[in-house]
Amino acid sequence: MRYSNKYFISIIFFLMFWVVQSMAQNISDYNIVWHSPSKNSSESMPCGGGDIGMNVWVENGDILFYFSRSGTFDENNTLLKLGRVRVRLTPNPFDGNDFSQELKLEEGHIIIKGKNNTISSDIRIWADVFNPVINVDISNNQNLKVEVFYENWRYQDRLLRKNESNQNSYKWAASKDLVTKKDEIQFERDKILFFHQNDKQTLFDVVVQQQGLEAVKSEMFNPIKNLTFGGVLEAKNFKASDISIGIYADTDYKAWKLESNKPTKNAQIKIKLHTEQTENIDDWKSNLYKPIVSDLAKNKIWWKAFWDKSFIHVQSEKKESKGFEIARNYQLFRYMLGCNAYGKYPTKFNGGLFTYDPVHTDSTLNFTPDFRKWGGGTHTAQNQRLVYFSMLRSGDTDMMKPQFDFYNRILTTAELRSKTYWGHEGACFTEQIENFGLPNPSEYGWKRPESYDKGMEYNAWLEYQWDTALEFCFMILETERYTDKDISTYLPLIESTLRFFDEHYQYLAKQRGRKALDEQGKLVLYPGSACETYKMAYNAASTVAALQTVSSRLLELPQIQSDTIKSKYFKEFLTRIPEIRTREIDGHTTISPAWLWERVNNVETPQLYPVFPWGIYGVGKPNLDIALNTWKYDNDVIKFRSHVGWKQDAIWAARLGLINEAKELVTNKLESANTRFPAFWGPGYDWTPDHNWGGSGMIALQEMLLQTDEERILLLPTWDKSWDVHFKLHAPYNTTVECKLENGEITLLKVTPENRKKDVIEVF
Repeated sequence: MRYSNKYFISIIFFLMFWVVQSMAQNISDYNIVWHSPSKNSSESMPCGGGDIGMNVWVENGDILFYFSRSGTFDENNTLLKLGRVRVRLTPNPFDGNDFSQELKLEEGHIIIKGKNNTISSDIRIWADVFNPVINVDISNNQNLKVEVFYENWRYQDRLLRKNESNQNSYKWAASKDLVTKKDEIQFERDKILFFHQNDKQTLFDVVVQQQGLEAVKSEMFNPIKNLTFGGVLEAKNFKASDISIGIYADTDYKAWKLESNKPTKNAQIKIKLHTEQTENIDDWKSNLYKPIVSDLAKNKIWWKAFWDKSFIHVQSEKKESKGFEIARNYQLFRYMLGCNAYGKYPTKFNGGLFTYDPVHTDSTLNFTPDFRKWGGGTHTAQNQRLVYFSMLRSGDTDMMKPQFDFYNRILTTAELRSKTYWGHEGACFTEQIENFGLPNPSEYGWKRPESYDKGMEYNAWLEYQWDTALEFCFMILETERYTDKDISTYLPLIESTLRFFDEHYQYLAKQRGRKALDEQGKLVLYPGSACETYKMAYNAASTVAALQTVSSRLLELPQIQSDTIKSKYFKEFLTRIPEIRTREIDGHTTISPAWLWERVNNVETPQLYPVFPWGIYGVGKPNLDIALNTWKYDNDVIKFRSHVGWKQDAIWAARLGLINEAKELVTNKLESANTRFPAFWGPGYDWTPDHNWGGSGMIALQEMLLQTDEERILLLPTWDKSWDVHFKLHAPYNTTVECKLENGEITLLKVTPENRKKDVIEVF
């Protein structure tokens, strides 16, 4: 029998295609599938897209989901949920034993299937990445009655009970009569309209007065005045039915019901959302009702591109292994971050868009589903940074924009603080900062001495901690290095944040004496703070490393080099930054957390910040032994070591080349949570799900596989070679590295662009 050349060519191309496909990652391997309904909202599954998050579960035959959207802050600066939806089918296909609920990562959607005798139903729940729309697509094999309930616990003003104001910016210092104001909810023909409209007077006004800034109030960013958010629930061929009351997880609610005009095989439920600052509710409604068409195919393409950008497979052939588990949870958490890709506000460290009834996290907190610890409009920088650093290596730099814009919007406010309080230039960003740019009022202090500096927080943990904003400046600069994106819109932010330290510490020095600099012509960064831990510090290592790194990187930019005045200023500023000091511990040279300090106030490890995030010490870099000694011999470093919550020891171990320690810590960090959904870690030091727990785990796993130093790419620098791995990660200069390690041998190494392969160093 004879075969043409075309036949053999076809076979060869088929085999090549099969080989490539077999090497390619298969994200569906990490889908979460449940074969039984859930007990309550704590056993929910995340779903979302664009800037929408849902917690989806099936309980007692009903499909339920909470839904949230980025930026829905009320008068008290609580990040309010938009409600809960309940879908009920009759006869009920979910009462039988044939049940599945699957998070389909490759599509970004949840599919729920049920079969009860001859009745079956398939339901797809998804958020539109490109439009603020939630879709519930129902397909039944028989005509079934469909009921959909919009459930809301804010049907009346709710008095905030003791400890409940931890969900807002008043925290422990709320007045006894403080309430969460009610939503407006009503039937509009065959739809359910719901919205919350803030007053003109909000927490913003209270805080401005508290902090003595009334004279510049009109110049400040106020995101919550007249903020109106909500939406409309609708379904074609459904009609308004009735209003009922109920209790779920200790919280009373009202439910507005739509039901199908007649039993049906197919139904499409849509929730359209809109957020806008406006006094005129008619204008808001007009914008809400503008026609929007959700394109399922377009959304699937977006999610496919999302997963194609990067991946990490560990022990992919051993589905029961610990390596597979941590890689799966890495993917799951990245999905949760992807659900707020285009939010106006960054993903909150204390639960993001996926918190659920608090009583399931802490049985003593029987509050509404809006509750979370550490506030909604308050952003804690040390925690937020861990949510966002991983996006450089994962190639998700487009998702970093909400965090960068957060600081850019409040730049003027930060500069007004410096000018008003101290009469100098530069942006003063505090550690715990409100979405309008001022310190959290309770952390600032309601009961403070009249003579105390108005620019200071009267707080033992947060006083003088101003350097965390520099980590976001660094991320912006790294985004430029990774992608060559134009960051000019953020340069004033970076320049002003640096200038603050120069001007403020010269200002403070002149309050103490005649000279603004020390005898070496250096800044005296005192009083300072090495994280929240080493207080009243003199030249804290974390601050010095930040200033050195960010100013050096800024000076590399062509925009700065071409500006004679700015170039001269920042070169001179760089020479004024003091050094990182070392100290001897049992004969070993270690990094000192500061030159001096007065007390230890927390359990952070700023002496290792020159390792991460600042990259001054690390694998293949000078004086690695000093950083290793710090890890091994500093008693505080050892005592504070942990994998819980925002702890970043796993990252430091990876950056220091400590293979066994990094593996153990990242395994503990990324192994499945005690909740039904494996990536709902927490509460740790914060809340459940703990997003800085997941973010720090992602960073550590990435650093074990790939590290960079300017143009150098270090391959597998801290990887246990007994674990097979296949990964694709991003590096600076628009570079991607795909590598496959099998049985201790590299079987695939693909560097794009190819000319960057010369910069790869196999640390093997």
